[in-house]
Amino acid sequence: MPRSAQSVKKVLVTVAGAALTLTGVALLVLPGPGFVLVAAGLAVLATQFAWARRPLNRAQREAWRGVDEVGSSRGRAWFAVACALVLLVVGVLPLAGVRVPYLNALTGAFLVLSGLFLLVVTGWSHSPAGRRARAAHRPRRRARVR
Repeated sequence: MPRSAQSVKKVLVTVAGAALTLTGVALLVLPGPGFVLVAAGLAVLATQFAWARRPLNRAQREAWRGVDEVGSSRGRAWFAVACALVLLVVGVLPLAGVRVPYLNALTGAFLVLSGLFLLVVTGWSHSPAGRRARAAHRPRRRARVR
């Protein structure tokens, strides 16, 4: 690849990765899938920058830990489903034209997406494929040396 094409690619990756990461950081305190966007931004940045791999690896470990926690307990799974349904209901209200303080259509859309994402992850974590994936990503315990 010519040097100028590499430079253009690096700039585009930097802009896209930074935009995703910064949007995700904002959505950590606002309603929306903040963690998902932060991880996506880091994944984009990690294609060009070695420094982005370390926080991406940590984010992946934490995500698998969260999925494992939800998948290992029926009580947590039901709580996650209840929270997802609340997100969906609250998110649909402004989309249906109901005036809700501090919510608009964009916030409602993010709440609906967050609720759907939570439902999908919770359902997947209890599926056979999800159980196999969770087992494959669990940290292995080191054998004790005596």
